[in-house]
Amino acid sequence: MGERKRKLSLFDEGPPPAPVVASTAQATINPYTGRPFSQRYFDILEKRKHLPVWQQKKDFLGIMNTHQTLVLVGETGSGKTTQIPQFVVEGGLCQGRKLVACTQPRRVAAMSVSKRVADEMDVTLGEEVGYTIRFEDQSGPKTVLKYLTDGMLLREAMTDPLLERYGVVVIDEAHERTVATDVLFGLLKEVLKNRPSLKAVVMSATLEAEKFQGYFIDAPLMKVPGRLHPVEIFYTQEPERDYLEASIRTVVQIHICEPPGDVLLFLTGEEEIEDACKKVQREIGNLGEQVGEAKVVPLYSTLPPSAQQRIFEAAPPARESGGPVGRKIIISTNIAETSLTIDGIVYVIDPGFAKQKVYNPRIRVESLLVSPISRASAHQRAGRAGRTQPGKCFRLYTEASFKKDLQEQTYPEMLRSNLSTVVLQLKKLGIDDLVHFDFMDPPAPETLMRALELLNYLGALDDEGNLTSVGQLMSEFPLDPQLAKMLVASPQFKCSNEILSITAMLSVPNCFMRPREAQKMADEAKARFAHIDGDHLTYLNVYHAYKQNSEDSQWCWEHFINTRAMKSADSVRNQLTRICQRHNISLVSTDFNSKDYYVNIRKALTAGFFMQVAHLERTGHYLTVKDNQMVYQHPSTGLDHKPEWVLYNEFVLTSKNYIRILSDVKGEWLVDIAPHYYDLSNFPQCEARRVLERLYMKKERGFS
Repeated sequence: MGERKRKLSLFDEGPPPAPVVASTAQATINPYTGRPFSQRYFDILEKRKHLPVWQQKKDFLGIMNTHQTLVLVGETGSGKTTQIPQFVVEGGLCQGRKLVACTQPRRVAAMSVSKRVADEMDVTLGEEVGYTIRFEDQSGPKTVLKYLTDGMLLREAMTDPLLERYGVVVIDEAHERTVATDVLFGLLKEVLKNRPSLKAVVMSATLEAEKFQGYFIDAPLMKVPGRLHPVEIFYTQEPERDYLEASIRTVVQIHICEPPGDVLLFLTGEEEIEDACKKVQREIGNLGEQVGEAKVVPLYSTLPPSAQQRIFEAAPPARESGGPVGRKIIISTNIAETSLTIDGIVYVIDPGFAKQKVYNPRIRVESLLVSPISRASAHQRAGRAGRTQPGKCFRLYTEASFKKDLQEQTYPEMLRSNLSTVVLQLKKLGIDDLVHFDFMDPPAPETLMRALELLNYLGALDDEGNLTSVGQLMSEFPLDPQLAKMLVASPQFKCSNEILSITAMLSVPNCFMRPREAQKMADEAKARFAHIDGDHLTYLNVYHAYKQNSEDSQWCWEHFINTRAMKSADSVRNQLTRICQRHNISLVSTDFNSKDYYVNIRKALTAGFFMQVAHLERTGHYLTVKDNQMVYQHPSTGLDHKPEWVLYNEFVLTSKNYIRILSDVKGEWLVDIAPHYYDLSNFPQCEARRVLERLYMKKERGFS
């Protein structure tokens, strides 16, 4: 478990919260529903009154009545996410029939918090309290409080630039500094100047508050004390060779040796978490009845909501034969760092890693890489252990590494992301001077130039940088610009119905399941859907088969297809169809029996992804077009041959440079569909250039 090198008290315990005396003339009628409050409402109310933020309700409302903006800092668990929006609603800070918006950086938090707040207000989720995430809207005409991802509020701003629907905007988890949050900051700063009646609350869990205060000029700062108990920190004496193996070993040792209390282990992604869950369950199962029962629960953003709720279930009781009580072991991504508070956690295991988006503008590649966390994140993780009683945090790295190798704060996503979607959104919002847009941390000029270049090649921006009619249409879709272009261009190739299905399949988690115990059977099932021309058409085959089999979950199970992914894809397709109909994009198909049926679909794919093409060299390796990066076909591809030109959906950096989700395309299509990109005058000398020269000569002679 590593040497227990030194003990640090991260947090002072602080005085217990003062008791709140309930009003004797307690209201019994719910003002939102007109019905009497349920007993459950009063039970929850008693718990709410003991949250640290409840003690400062009066102060909060006092500041909000006299100021337009407030920066509120409170430790995770202080109750700010659930209580502050309710204080705003109850305090009448919204003039007229205006909504309260509370943004979250993650979908999971928006869904789970809105459900909790609906219970606290004793209303139905989707009525008075709702949520909006990409491709899912659970709100209605009665909604007074809406939780939504920051990206969705940005999309709403496209049609409502002054956010007229809202009276108060609460930006939660501001310290996470996602791209959407940073754009929202700049936008909100402008809107607040133009709409004096709008109020904003910026909530953060870390002490970057001075930076937020400086950005929102003269915003008062309010601090809500946490109710964290002391946390012991243990470092390893030597660096761990394999953090996953060390994590599993530490979990098992805690279960054997430590007093009762739940465990939270931070890992980096879905596959790693599911793998760790199985290993921990097996290791503890091998110990037999000498230890308590363990309930091992995974947590990551693509889990269905019902599975996410398992993290709040009670730990198993002691075995009937007696012995130690059971323990709940949660294995989570950094979603549990700040977005969700789970009571009962006493032990935290922090291997010191998280997946981070990293963009290299030189080679136009955006990847999710496992990277060391920051010291701020490490403090947040340790704080999870001290919520209900004194806790322990086991850091699987040395103290020297903590001090020297970890940076102070996580770099804002704005500085390490592809900004093409952001630029398209800002252009749609009418913000043309991107260089002087008030970003809290301005991105590198090269990253902005790459985004403008991509949008120009896609035809979304003209040579002066103005939004074109194609760009206007593309911005209406909540999709990456390349997917949006593919969809907008599909009617001219007479395959918009099929492209809608493929786009929907690319917008949800992978539909193919490959359980460890049945990998061969799963691969055989996948092969039955495989299309000779590539993975995009394989996805289309899966979607068609799913619909032909009446969306039957049993059929999905038998064919190793993820039912939830297919239901999501169907829902996404319906919403994209509605957007197409609203903007008069014709929904057409080529006759299935025509030899051009699949050719047209592949041409439409090329219209969106012509910049993501690789050419097969004589050496047998693929080189990406223009950037000349050597890449390999990902093992998961269904392509059983090496086409001369291959279009890819994703560039994945793992042990090698892999390209994933591939389709066979023709060189002639590239020079026909995107001659402006495949212009030989700005093409490097390589084998692909020589092939293109021959194709242009053929085209001039009229053989294309």
